[in-house]
Amino acid sequence: MAAPPQPLRFALGTFSESGNPPFPGLVVDDRVVDLGQALAWRPASTLDVIDRWAEALPALHGVARDGALEWRALEGLRVHAPVAPRQVFQSGANYRQHVIDLVVAHRPADSAESEEQARARAAELMDRRAREDQPYVFIGLPSAITGPYDEVVLPSWCEQPDWEVELTAVIGTPAHRVSPEEALRHVAGYTIANDLTARDLVFRTDMREIGTDWLRSKNAPGFTPLGPYLVPAEFVADPSDLRLTLKLNGETMQDESTKDMIFDVARMVSYASRTTTLLPGDLVLTGSPAGNGMHHGRLLRDGDVMESTITGLGVQRTRCVAEDRA
Repeated sequence: MAAPPQPLRFALGTFSESGNPPFPGLVVDDRVVDLGQALAWRPASTLDVIDRWAEALPALHGVARDGALEWRALEGLRVHAPVAPRQVFQSGANYRQHVIDLVVAHRPADSAESEEQARARAAELMDRRAREDQPYVFIGLPSAITGPYDEVVLPSWCEQPDWEVELTAVIGTPAHRVSPEEALRHVAGYTIANDLTARDLVFRTDMREIGTDWLRSKNAPGFTPLGPYLVPAEFVADPSDLRLTLKLNGETMQDESTKDMIFDVARMVSYASRTTTLLPGDLVLTGSPAGNGMHHGRLLRDGDVMESTITGLGVQRTRCVAEDRA
């Protein structure tokens, strides 16, 4: 008996053409179809599609195979962020080597601790965190999201703008207090985020007891390039075995596997759901691997071009533009 045909691979995105309003699109190879026309309930956005994910997914498979629909060439369309989420959950300190590098980079100037001592301390900290199963999750702002090919404005008040490529899970069905074993059933798909950070503003200097300040350091407009597409989870064989790469002006800065995660996607989604309800379209950023700018001693500048890719999720390419300091 012949094996059943494999599902046709597709992705979701948000597109516009000639100044017209954005539309939710389904992408197959280099073609796009408007889901607002192809689906019976006429969704106006990808969030509308994800809100009905259980119903939408079988319909999307049908759309992908329908050659009678009006398909457009991807070339010439503007590609926006694939989804406008209600909530954004960000993660810190989730790649072992990255955390070790950050601990070393953020040592106080007057620290008596050597680099070797700092690395050993960070490694011990990561071992303890893994044993205690406590991911570090904080809240981001949807207003920081921009498209995968849009320019990123480096604010005049930011002295140390840095990059962080991250695997991002997109929630498909509401999740509240779900176990790690249940968590991935609530994930619609995956996309790429570059979670830019103002390193000079991460830690408060006016009152060190307050600790980190993620509002200032993470949420400038455009500080979260997202996309290019949302790839359904069924087309991502193992989110714990994907390659993340970020190049700066063609030079590889980050190159790591999600195997280096301390807490995998399932544990991250489960942990966030313990406190609140994750909603369809919400983003769960899962942390960034080693190789950020602080590690290389090279922060972002006017004219820099970042190119981020994750296995099977496409490529995003963004150019940095410095804000006028006048």
